[in-house]
Amino acid sequence: MSDRHPIVEDRRSVLSGVIGAGTVLLAGCSGGDGGDGSDGSDGSDGSSGNGDGADGESYELVMGGSSQGSTNYNSMQALARALGQHSDTLSMSVQQTQGNVANMYQYDDGNVDAVATDNNTITKALNGADRFEEEPVDDIPYQSFRINGLDLFWVAVEGSGIESTADFPGNTIYPIQPGFGTRLLTEELMREHGMWDEVDILNANVGDVPGAIEEGRVDALAVYGSNRVALTGWAQEIDARNDVYLVEVADDFRQTIEEVGGARLAEIEPYGWNQDVTQVTDSITSWNLDLQCLIGSEVPADAAYEFARVSHEHGETIRESDETYADHSDPEDMTVSVIPEHPVHQGVAEFYQENDVWDDSWEIGESES
Repeated sequence: MSDRHPIVEDRRSVLSGVIGAGTVLLAGCSGGDGGDGSDGSDGSDGSSGNGDGADGESYELVMGGSSQGSTNYNSMQALARALGQHSDTLSMSVQQTQGNVANMYQYDDGNVDAVATDNNTITKALNGADRFEEEPVDDIPYQSFRINGLDLFWVAVEGSGIESTADFPGNTIYPIQPGFGTRLLTEELMREHGMWDEVDILNANVGDVPGAIEEGRVDALAVYGSNRVALTGWAQEIDARNDVYLVEVADDFRQTIEEVGGARLAEIEPYGWNQDVTQVTDSITSWNLDLQCLIGSEVPADAAYEFARVSHEHGETIRESDETYADHSDPEDMTVSVIPEHPVHQGVAEFYQENDVWDDSWEIGESES
């Protein structure tokens, strides 16, 4: 294993056993309660190794999930729970990492079989842009399906005096945790707008932000919710501990959102807050980000097919653990995040073809049989 990204254990130490036929073990999901990571587990306890996916043997997919409490991590834990209940041939262990960008390096270093990430990060990795220009990845796993969507937006801290993004210069801004795909997109917007060099940037882990607000070290911050259903876990912690409110998005920043390819402008109503955040504005101007899973070429087609099948057929089970997980009852909704320039995993492509939602312009990425 390369030491440049020492974030999760080496797969050789994670995959220490062999799964017998028909046996399903879920890492990080104790007692079948949905395994949202709230117990501090990194998702590696109890993982038991890969079968070859053939002759009825079980395959364990090692998934780079992102940080505990993040949308990707919670969604993957929920899907892992559904696989445990509804599949005899596929199980999944979910590993904590430093975020969507870090996941691309974790796969490239051979530490995981698949990753949960976002389309902006994928596009930048494919093009060798931003972070990936200085430190490119050689191997990018294949696409599967959209698992969630993030609504990113600005809030200001009570007492900051900030009402609009036009007030940001000279203040301390938190643009989300370094290494997160949401940070990559937010930073791109700020740089494209010309704001980045006009503010002080707080670089901190998301779990440390409520304390930073209490200590007066941040004036405004980007937060996000999932699928217009609920705030992400660390934003809920901010809501519980800190007084914040929505910020007006000035026309010039709104225009930047429209011009940056990885962002999708949306006007939505506030959701998920237990406090009143509408002192300045009663609407959210969001830059949206689609999340999806990428699956490595070494994962057998049958395992990837099963991954898609369970997500399609057992969404109710998944949303018992993660209410924000995308609705896949219509297979066509699984395909909305496909990036045409990058292949779809063979097993997922077969699932799409069987369900008549395949686009012949997409490329199929060959995998192990």
